[in-house]
Amino acid sequence: MWQEIDNQLVQEFTFKNFTEAFGFMTKVAIEAEKMDHHPEWSNVYNRVTIKLSTHDAGNIVTEKDRTLAAIIDNL
Repeated sequence: MWQEIDNQLVQEFTFKNFTEAFGFMTKVAIEAEKMDHHPEWSNVYNRVTIKLSTHDAGNIVTEKDRTLAAIIDNL
């Protein structure tokens, strides 16, 4: 579940293993590139943490972030 923390939408995703986590990141990367809206993220083994904010709007959460979060939830 996405949480709004320090002007960012944040969620941690947990997968069975590194390969599944990396595959998920690849899918997110494709969607983010289509939107020209790129997340701040990290990956440690089977966990992926994603932080979304709109840099052009002053690093706050905008509709663009909510749209990408919804797309990510559907992957």
